[in-house]
Amino acid sequence: MSSNSNNTNKILKILAKNRAVAIDTLKQGGDKKTNYALLRSIKNLAQVGLVEIHNSGKQKYIRLTQKGKNKLNCIKLYEDEAIVSASWDGYWRIIIIDLPEDRKNEREALRYLLKKAGFVCIKNSVWISIYPFENLFTNIKKDLGFTNEMMIIVTDKVDEITQEQFFLSCGTK
Repeated sequence: MSSNSNNTNKILKILAKNRAVAIDTLKQGGDKKTNYALLRSIKNLAQVGLVEIHNSGKQKYIRLTQKGKNKLNCIKLYEDEAIVSASWDGYWRIIIIDLPEDRKNEREALRYLLKKAGFVCIKNSVWISIYPFENLFTNIKKDLGFTNEMMIIVTDKVDEITQEQFFLSCGTK
């Protein structure tokens, strides 16, 4: 992974914990070369719409945009630290998505995230998993402003045929 990518992920993670961060705060403790790379990463993040830069007196602040929050969710799913317990707690997570064709990009992004989170598509837009990612998808639902377009169900019971189909699809049991 490149240092630019490391800076990008580092900046996004810091911003996830703070509403806004002064650029000078991010630069603290860095040498000239490191600070240049950091400023370059911030500029790139702003150019692609993941962060906004605000001037406040003598300081410049950055904060995450909605697009940046979505990117951060992808990073969390991709990194090893996002791995959840492999032991099943007995609850099924079912997510139903219904996005029209004019929102195809959002639908494809959701499918990608669902697959990364260990969900299996069992019927058109019905996804099922045993992994506890329902809070992540609840946040994604809020962030994207979905109301009726996404349903999240957590239950301890699904029929035997659905269970079989799930375990066959994901290659377990």
